[in-house]
Amino acid sequence: MRIIAGSLGSRRLKAPRGRDTRPTSERAREALFALLGPVDGARVADLFAGSGALGLEALSRGAAGCTFVESGRAALIALRANLADLAPAGAVVVTAPLPGAVDRLSPPIDLLLLDPPYAAGGLLTATLERLAASPLLADGSLIVVEHAARTPPVIPPGLTVEERHRAGETAFTLLRPGTR
Repeated sequence: MRIIAGSLGSRRLKAPRGRDTRPTSERAREALFALLGPVDGARVADLFAGSGALGLEALSRGAAGCTFVESGRAALIALRANLADLAPAGAVVVTAPLPGAVDRLSPPIDLLLLDPPYAAGGLLTATLERLAASPLLADGSLIVVEHAARTPPVIPPGLTVEERHRAGETAFTLLRPGTR
């Protein structure tokens, strides 16, 4: 596993041991960031961070900063090792479970990257509900949810689906604050 592009491109990433974390594949990250376009200067949050691959990819591509939220022991070990090895500017780690950790983030956030365990539907829904009700989101904020292609997330009131994109067995649902 490695960073795809940007200032940290081709640098290797450590993955958490065990089966509790499923790092986003290089192919899926490449598809996502092609879909997103430039992230220069963006304030990013990587929720359910795991190894930090999504947030580190954003930092490598010019994001101004990224807050990584993770509570799993093995994932935190890998995340902290990756941050120590790559030393990206603007990286902050919040060690707390979601959805409660949403309240520990500082607004506004331009891009929220959520890559929860695929079997954590209720946890994802609760996190999206908390985000929809929080002051973190500005008018132009974008939430990206990675999920199994066969099981799209439940979207709570206050968030609107902007786009869905499939990359093999992985899919991304892009959400904006507000209703249409």
